[in-house]
Amino acid sequence: MLRGLGPVALVLLLAGCPSYDRYSPIVDQTGLVPADQFARYGAEQAQSVAIARALGASYTGPTAAEYATQVTKAAAYARTLPGVRTVVADSTGYILTVTFKSGWKKAIVPINDGVPADQTTGLPQGR
Repeated sequence: MLRGLGPVALVLLLAGCPSYDRYSPIVDQTGLVPADQFARYGAEQAQSVAIARALGASYTGPTAAEYATQVTKAAAYARTLPGVRTVVADSTGYILTVTFKSGWKKAIVPINDGVPADQTTGLPQGR
């Protein structure tokens, strides 16, 4: 009876190890309003989808240097949009917190759906 306990303990130990993949659960859009539909709700929503697409498109890998590049590119893009007041990057996750000129504050996670940020439906034209 005790001979079979070793392999069972090993399997349980390995099954309990976390993957440390923080990116995949964040970008999973399952169960959310589709990005194009959310972008049609208004100008600020369209801008938030465009920023999320810029954040997702610039993903190059999980290292700290690559993360900094990703966030820097997306934050620079966000600052070019007319409705954005401030952009703050989360230092531990793949999230940008954007405050719009209307006062609306939104946490933005990456959207990696293959659509370029500039082709988001409903973006204001005065950029």
